Parts: sequence; structure tokens; C-alpha cells
Amino acid sequence: MTRIADPQRSFADLEFARQGVCLCPVLKTISDFIDQHPELAEEVRLDLQRGLKHPNTGRNGLAPEQVLRSLILMRIKNWDYRELRERISDGYTLRRFTGFDSKPVPKHDAFNRAFIRLTPVTIEAINDLVVRAAVKATLEDGSKLRVDTTVVQANVHHPTDSTLVWDSVRVITRLVLLMAKLIPGGVNGFRNRTRVARRRMQQIQRMTSTQRRQQQVPKYRELIQVAQSVIDSARQVLDQTKDVQGVDLMTNLALKSLRQQIDNYCTLGGRVVNQARRRVLFEEKVPNDEKLFSIFEPHTDIIKRGKTLTPVEFGHKVFLAESANGLISQYKILKGNPPDQLHVKMSLERHKQIFGCAPDLYSTDRGFYDSSNIDACNSAGVLQECIPQRGGTKSDLRAAHEKSPGFKKGQRFRAGIEGRISVLFRGRGMKRCLSEGLDRFEILVGSCVLANNLMRIAHLINTKQTRLRAA
Repeated sequence: MTRIADPQRSFADLEFARQGVCLCPVLKTISDFIDQHPELAEEVRLDLQRGLKHPNTGRNGLAPEQVLRSLILMRIKNWDYRELRERISDGYTLRRFTGFDSKPVPKHDAFNRAFIRLTPVTIEAINDLVVRAAVKATLEDGSKLRVDTTVVQANVHHPTDSTLVWDSVRVITRLVLLMAKLIPGGVNGFRNRTRVARRRMQQIQRMTSTQRRQQQVPKYRELIQVAQSVIDSARQVLDQTKDVQGVDLMTNLALKSLRQQIDNYCTLGGRVVNQARRRVLFEEKVPNDEKLFSIFEPHTDIIKRGKTLTPVEFGHKVFLAESANGLISQYKILKGNPPDQLHVKMSLERHKQIFGCAPDLYSTDRGFYDSSNIDACNSAGVLQECIPQRGGTKSDLRAAHEKSPGFKKGQRFRAGIEGRISVLFRGRGMKRCLSEGLDRFEILVGSCVLANNLMRIAHLINTKQTRLRAA
């Protein structure tokens, strides 16, 4: 069950309060903001209770407020689960912020079990509530908007056909051998061929350019034959042992899980083998949307943005829209590698839904340029459109527009989103997603945006209060 927040304070809490131990200004303002908007924790509660037949009975878990506050703290500080637990347990101010106070702090895996119950839709809804609350509190008027795209990396190694085939062989073999230990009498007809597959993979990886022209195809053919043999043998093992039971209930549950994993990796391994056969043996050009770049993160896309230092990236393209005061009012994880100019109209419509009107200033880099986007900005009511023309000969009117002081000022404003992306990457941990699965990927991006917005709101509130006290 989900734990209900206990408002009763212990003598230790009262003593710390008497001594004047309190939160830092930023965390205190964020804490007050969350208290003033209980609908944020309500969204979390619905996720924690999803799928439970009797959510009000059973062993207590983390309260929705504790889950939300701990997730925010984890992203603000860019900690992992173990450090999050240790820091909360060791620091009274962090206990106050997360709602544990003097109560015991659970182990790190309890935070993991709570966080994985959250859904991307819930994080997106919480972000929307936070932005709308900031607009209602007149912390942001939406007069300016700057947009950009970036790439968040998936937790994969650089894929090649040989390493992907090798990954399939070693993972399937490991899972089948684990299953053989749980079945009385083991399994029949399966050979461990990881040694020969590893050798072929290493031989391919170590080839020179001259050797590749002469030896690559034969070595790949041998590696593909080994991988196909392992996949076929693993499927035969699944068919032969589908009715085999373990010695007890826990063993049966483990066997069920292993069968599901073996079947999944056999499917992915088949795609990898077919991909390598088409690319290397048949010299066929496989479209990117048909390629598999990791059997562990099959959702991974290949992104080519023309960057000198990172010509090829593996992960997902993310669209971000930021207001003048640093609030990220829009974010979206994109499928594949769509061109940037497709997002201008969408971002203008979304901005109108949030703020009720189009921004006075709309600024992007030249990747978003398109004549239809210029028309869309003008028809939406944007007063200062700042989208540099990309390629081609500029008309006299366009050249004069891009040389105007307002356009140049808008481009200087646009550069600020690069700093925001840097903060998200280095300060909030959005550079690379270490969690598994597309849902965890989307939650990482959403929680980083949430932490950024709450810190910006805290800064705006504290600045506003300082000015009022000074007046």
C-alpha cells in the first residue's frame, strides 16, 4: 500500500525546530510550492496505486509526497539511488524536505521500486501543472520563447554488426545456461558457442582496411552462421521445456522469467542477424528505421546532426522550448531524426494553450528556418520573428530584417537555451540515460525538466520577495 503522510512530529523534530535548523532558501521555497499545490502529489498517488487490488491495506510504502520530493531532490543534485538514500539519511534538512523527518529512511531499492511505478504521462502532467501554476502566479508571462533540439544518449556501446551479433550470442547463451541449472536434468541439444563467436567478432574488429576487402565477408558469414545456430537451438530448448516445471514455486517463477527473456532476445537476435546479412553479405543499404542499434535498448535511434565532434549519436532527439525566465514550458522526445523545422507550428500552438497568446519574440537557430514557418509566426501574431535563413540567396527585405537590432537582440536571447541545455546535461544528469527502456528514458527527461522548472520558480519567488522587502 502507499503510505499516508504522518503529520505528527516527534520530540526530535521539535528540538531541531527549536534550534533553528531549516532548509536552504531554494529547497524551502520548492517545499512550500509543493505544499501549496497538492495536485502534484495526487498525480503520483494515482501511479503508486495503479494495479493494486487493495491499495489501503498491506505493508506501508513511500508516501506520494515522499516519492515526488525524493525524485525532485535526486535530479536537482544528480545523485544515484544509493547516494540519494545516504544523503537523506545523514542530513536533517534533506529529511525535512523529503518528508521523512526523524522517521527511518528506506533502502535505496525502495526508491527504485517507487520511481519505476511512475509513468511518462504522469511526469508530463506534473510539469504542465507546475508551468501553469507559475503562469497563474505571474512568475512568467510568455512574452518570449526560444526553442532548440538536442540529443539525450541511450546507455549503449557504439554498435557495429559484429558486436551486435556477438551480444546476441553471449546473452542468449547465458540465459539458456541459467535455465539449464534450474531444470532437473538440464537441457539437451544446446552448445555453448560463445568462444568461437567472440573470436570471429574480435577478428573482424581488428582488421585493417586492406584485410576488410579480402576477409570481412567470410568472417561475417561464419559469425552469422554461429549466431543463427545459437538462436535456433535456443528456440528448440524453449519448445522442449515449455511444460517442464521446477522443484518449487520460486523456481517456476524464475523459469517463466528466463523463458520470456530468451524468447525476447531470440527475436532481437534474429533481427540483428538479418540486418548483418543484408548489410555485409548482400551489400544492401538498410534504412535507419529498420535497423536495430542495441538489443538491450531497442528503442535507440541514430541521430546525425552534422556536428564535428559528434557526427553520429545514439539515443533520442529532444525538443525544448524555454521562456524568458528560464522555465521549460515544452519538451518532447522525438521519434527518429525529424528535421527541426517541423516543430515551429506545434510549439506556437502549445504556447497559446499555456499562455493564451502567441509570444512577442520567437527565436530559433537556422535549422528551424522554412518559409512556411515565417508565415506561421506572422499569422500567429508574433511581433519579432528571429529565425535566420538557411542557405539560398537572401532577398533585400530578408537581409535587412536579419540585420535589424531587434533580430540581433533576439538571436542573443536564443543563445541562452544552449546554456540551459548544458545545465540539464551536467547539473541534472540528462546527458545520458542509464535506466532501461523507453519509459524510463522519457521519465528521466521529464524529471530533469521538472527539477529545472522548480529551481527557476524558487529563484523567481525569492527574488520577488527580496524586492518587496527592499521596497
